[in-house]
Amino acid sequence: MILHSDLLPTGRVDAAPWWMNAVLYQVYPRSFQDSDGDGVGDLTGIVRRLDYLAQLGVDIVWISPIYRSPQADNGYDISDYRDIDPLFGDLETFDALVARAHDLGMRIVMDLVVNHTSVEHPWFIESATGPDSARRDWYYWRDPRPGAVPGTPGAEPSNWESFFGGPAWEYDPASGQYYLHLFAREQPDLNWENPEVRDAVYDMMNWWLDRGVDGFRVDAIDVISKRPGLPDGGPARAPFGVGHECFADGPRLHEFLQEMHERTFAHHPGSFTVGEASNASPESALLFCDPDRREFNMLIQFEHVNLGQENGKFSPRPLADGELADVLSAWQETLGERGWNALYLENHDQPRAVSRFGDPHGAWYESATALATAYFLQRGTPFIYQGQEIGMLGGHFTRPSDFRDVESLNYLSAHPGEGVPAGLAAISRDNGRTPMQWDSSPAAGFTSGTPWIDLPPSASSIHVERQLADASSVLAFYRALIDARHRVPALTSGSFRRVDAGDPGLFVYVRSCEGSEVLVMTNLSGRAITPRGAVLDEELHPSGWRLYLGNVGASPIDPSEADAGDPLPSSTMAPWEARVYLR
Repeated sequence: MILHSDLLPTGRVDAAPWWMNAVLYQVYPRSFQDSDGDGVGDLTGIVRRLDYLAQLGVDIVWISPIYRSPQADNGYDISDYRDIDPLFGDLETFDALVARAHDLGMRIVMDLVVNHTSVEHPWFIESATGPDSARRDWYYWRDPRPGAVPGTPGAEPSNWESFFGGPAWEYDPASGQYYLHLFAREQPDLNWENPEVRDAVYDMMNWWLDRGVDGFRVDAIDVISKRPGLPDGGPARAPFGVGHECFADGPRLHEFLQEMHERTFAHHPGSFTVGEASNASPESALLFCDPDRREFNMLIQFEHVNLGQENGKFSPRPLADGELADVLSAWQETLGERGWNALYLENHDQPRAVSRFGDPHGAWYESATALATAYFLQRGTPFIYQGQEIGMLGGHFTRPSDFRDVESLNYLSAHPGEGVPAGLAAISRDNGRTPMQWDSSPAAGFTSGTPWIDLPPSASSIHVERQLADASSVLAFYRALIDARHRVPALTSGSFRRVDAGDPGLFVYVRSCEGSEVLVMTNLSGRAITPRGAVLDEELHPSGWRLYLGNVGASPIDPSEADAGDPLPSSTMAPWEARVYLR
């Protein structure tokens, strides 16, 4: 690792709005830090690690759901929006967490799930008492398909499929009707057409914001508006199932989101808001995050993480050189200076980036740091998922009993006798949910008990304790990227311009604003490549740039460059090499 920190400006950029040069860190509470030995992470554990996050340079901590829940989908099935699940702690501990984070200069963002609730939520329990319930219309209840036998395959009101596999309708024998669940059957969809539902949601959001929460990441928000009549869908469009076009980006979606903003965020200036939209394109994203529309600050989209899944989520293909960079560039160029990107490669729903996009066996360090460089310095707010900053790898799933995630278990149930398909083992959401690896102890410092899900074999060598003692570790590299994000003006407000370096394996771009310019060069391939074309033009002449950060030394590919000091922009890039230059 090459680091010339003396090249950075001395002070932090004064950004407006504040989140333009902030760095977000996502915590998956179940797997972050256990404080009581039950094998499940908790709020007290998060509090104990806040100093680590502050030292890393984190500004925002996004906490995945900690509300009271039966945990059918690890907390994304909420039974009480105004309480903390005892598995994680209580409201008093949560308040202490928020206060401590604020003392350390960090903001707390909660995960908000309002497309659906748990079947154990009082709203649904009342709704399910019968067709005459006062809250029956708070959810989607429909009669069986005419002429079909209720409760049998094909009798569902429409042919929609759940994100987790199988029909999106569950039959209720007591009333003879079905209820809609786009996710697990334990997660019935709220009917956002009902104004009483929206009022209840907004009141709850304001309750948390008034309590001191700094904002929300809003889950699956692009499916809250369904097509009127809930009609049958057309053929499936992988990786989504049948009916997706009938409930994604529905006709009243943006009306609802603008109402949400007006009723909640507008009353809490400075709130941080990010929506999750599985169906978003670069063009449609501006409907969500153009500031003039008053919806969200930014959007979590799926296009780059869905690459190679045309044959289904669990039948991925290898990506060609340049595929990832092309999608990331399209989002940068289309959103431009009107919208704002949520920059990410990992989260609780995705496999680890090094395993998915890099080379975990032959070039673990190089690909972890090259991928970090490629996404982290683009225009937008960078998100780090817990453990990404140390290059954590996915789990080791060889038996059905190794899995915990409802989506993976549903897939195995629908494909009995097939063992564990390689695609499922590689892409399962459980890959991102193994415990945080803090040290070399048997449970990686996560718990004194038995972890709720097994640690991967790599935990013995990839952990925070080791990397804190290594000035060239993946962790040290991330800290250098975070430092640059905070202190270099071009990385806050600068434009993004892709540079053609003559080979699809090279992802090269320039961030620039008045008085500040950054050249980012990454080789996202396992081949040595010599830049050519525009990168050698006078505009990017080597004499104009000084290397701030690199993940390898001078390229050993060309012997004539071996003793030339820091590599120049024109020099050959080793496999998975990354460089960051300042003008």
